[in-house]
Amino acid sequence: MTFKKALLASTAAALFAAPLSAEEMANSMTIVSWGGAYQNSQNKAYVEPYLAENPGLTAHWDESSNEAVAKLRAMNEAGNVTWDLVDVVASDAIRLCDEGLAAEIDPETDLVKGADGSSAEDDFGDLMVSDCFIPQIVYSTTVGYRTDMVPEGTDPPTDICALFDTKTYPGKRALEKRPINNMEWALYCDGVAKDDIYDVLETDEGQERAFKKLDTIKKDVVWWSAGADTPQLLADGEVFMGSTYNGRLFSVIEEQHQPVAMLWDMQVFDIDGWIIPAGLPADRLARVKDFIKKETTTEALAREASYISYGPARASSAPLVGKHATLGIDMAPHMPTDPANAKNTLLYNYEWWADYRDDLDAKFQAWLAQ
Repeated sequence: MTFKKALLASTAAALFAAPLSAEEMANSMTIVSWGGAYQNSQNKAYVEPYLAENPGLTAHWDESSNEAVAKLRAMNEAGNVTWDLVDVVASDAIRLCDEGLAAEIDPETDLVKGADGSSAEDDFGDLMVSDCFIPQIVYSTTVGYRTDMVPEGTDPPTDICALFDTKTYPGKRALEKRPINNMEWALYCDGVAKDDIYDVLETDEGQERAFKKLDTIKKDVVWWSAGADTPQLLADGEVFMGSTYNGRLFSVIEEQHQPVAMLWDMQVFDIDGWIIPAGLPADRLARVKDFIKKETTTEALAREASYISYGPARASSAPLVGKHATLGIDMAPHMPTDPANAKNTLLYNYEWWADYRDDLDAKFQAWLAQ
């Protein structure tokens, strides 16, 4: 039996075994996320309340979500899965599920009903894009810019194509060191209709077209890998504008009071959520499933929105979104889904990227090296 099959067999056995009592569950969890404001919101909204209800339990954070697929593949090959719960984007969840590296979830038994009485499956709706994925938030990747670096006499930027307009808006750009979002924005700003972007990007010619557009600003780009990079670059005035997650920009603007503004145009909507690695021992699996059941409720997801400007994944959570826990400001207007912010958006095609990610990652890295 291969190790992967052994993982699946042990997971299946654990799933159908009699439930473990709290005393029999593991007394520690290793949780993987992205660091920064988002991880802090998860810690405040989910982990701290859960630890308070379970004296003696400890939780350890690992900020490796941007490498989750590669690291879980390596753990699988080594036969040593050290993570208990991993926060990933939807496309990575699909890949991990397809490869047998994430455990399947039964919404009826593993998750609770919505506060409005709806089933978990109906409450999460279309956001449950994989049998292994438990959605948490809807977020967007968007662009922030330094308001004090807009040239005198020039109107502030209002659309995404300002990224490529270094004549009107001179200065460095911060872009993520991966093809996702950059390729879509490049094609859009090269004249491709929004509805046609993925059809064009599927072709070799379309990919070459996107790279040629990115070539026009390549010398002005500071490439980032960690979510904290762009906010820091903006705060230090090292870039004029840069892409990052809307929650990171919220923190820079509202909490740090930096001279930064949000450019919502063509923000890319995506879904983030939990996966449980396949093959966990029974005690660790029981602990993490207990955590999931208790900390993905209507109230828990709404609670996270009081710490960060990401929309909760349950429909029943939306009416409970109120004020920021410490700033006291209404959070609804800061959500990427707010009508004023969502006039022109792009829904990240997670299924498309699940199919093409490995190939385009290789091409993107080769382009960077040129």
